[in-house]
Amino acid sequence: MGVPDISVFGPYTYLATEVMWGTVAIALLWYADAFRAAGRVVAVVYLPAYVWDWYTLRVGVFEIPLRTGVELLGIPIEEHIFMILVPSMVVGVHETIEKLRAARAAGTESVDGAAGEG
Repeated sequence: MGVPDISVFGPYTYLATEVMWGTVAIALLWYADAFRAAGRVVAVVYLPAYVWDWYTLRVGVFEIPLRTGVELLGIPIEEHIFMILVPSMVVGVHETIEKLRAARAAGTESVDGAAGEG
């Protein structure tokens, strides 16, 4: 089975994937109540990520053909979103796992925090 071709979105392809994965990240952060934690991580990693991204784009390490063409501070807007999305997703996954682990250790089986049997 191959990877689905989503290039039908043309110049909005990168942005469309960020909307999809951003929705997942927001759901995880909401479930784990981890928006502040994600904000702290983004605040720490954003500047180094921006410099790294700017440099690698300038020297030709990679190219992004399916993007809107909108740039902010010398890099595609999609890259700015990516630099917020990735650390937020990592925090969301980590904090969700920790919340589920804590619920299991406390003897609750329900993912919504309600007391379960067991």
